Amino acid sequence: MNHDEPVSNYVFPKWVNKLPLYALSGAGLLLCLIVFVFWYWFSPKNLEVGYAPVQPIPYSHKLHVSELGIDCRYCHTQVENSSHSNIPSTDTCMNCHSQIKTQSPDILKLKDSYVNNKPIQWVKVHNLPDYVYFNHSRHVTAGISCYSCHGRVDQMERVHQVKPLSMSWCLECHRAPENHLRPREFVTKLDWKADNQLEVGRQIKEAYKIRPGEDCSTCHR
Repeated sequence: MNHDEPVSNYVFPKWVNKLPLYALSGAGLLLCLIVFVFWYWFSPKNLEVGYAPVQPIPYSHKLHVSELGIDCRYCHTQVENSSHSNIPSTDTCMNCHSQIKTQSPDILKLKDSYVNNKPIQWVKVHNLPDYVYFNHSRHVTAGISCYSCHGRVDQMERVHQVKPLSMSWCLECHRAPENHLRPREFVTKLDWKADNQLEVGRQIKEAYKIRPGEDCSTCHR
């Protein structure tokens, strides 16, 4: 042994001293990644938009609304008078299908439901949490179209969710309703477009004295 060489008193190399810093930095990055994953990938925009459940009987809104010209309110009769938009009863369907395509397998299911008084178990597409209050009639009579929340349903072979229906999405409309307001007579005309939406929206907002609430009690009651 060369006694002139200095003897080190360190058991571990000096770079080990930086391990706590690396660990804290890694933990911070991991936490940011977890928050991002839950904020973005687990948001309604990613989890719920596009949801299109298979229904017990296929129903084409494109055929019935766009091609045959049936108004939304013929089937959803309560949208202007009730807080909930009703799903049409089998009686409504049979008003037409007692005479049209009576031997179709799907129409025979309708007939069985009608004759035996068995409600069809339609699968709900647009689901809000129980703690959220939403009044359909209040929005429709104010000039908010079906289109703003449900998209071009009149072009859908199978209904699917096109909007996130999240709190932030709702607040965007409450803070600037003029982006969506239209004359009441065009609420169910889903292909209607204003030449100048902001101008039309502002006029309707003032005419109807629309002042959407932004406090918690507006939607959480």
